[in-house]
Amino acid sequence: MKIATTIARMLLGFVFLVFGLNGFLHFIPMQPMPNVALQFFGGLAATGYMLPLLFGTQALGGALLILGLYVPLALALLAPVLVNIFLFHVFVAPSGLPIARSCR
Repeated sequence: MKIATTIARMLLGFVFLVFGLNGFLHFIPMQPMPNVALQFFGGLAATGYMLPLLFGTQALGGALLILGLYVPLALALLAPVLVNIFLFHVFVAPSGLPIARSCR
């Protein structure tokens, strides 16, 4: 069981580290988004919330999970990010909901 939890922790950490770094480095191309989603992301970008806080939290939490350091803290940091991802897909872009549901 310890091997399974380690693999799950590493995979979750890798996903959040890659997508957190993508927010800074833009190495994964974005797909076209609905107009409401563009307005939502435009508002986040205008406030300065998106880049340093959201993507930094994802990258930091992912790195902590991969390294196995402060795992409960990393999960506590990533929990609100997961809730926001899920609620974004419920209310703003329901077409991506099957992907968001598979993450819970």
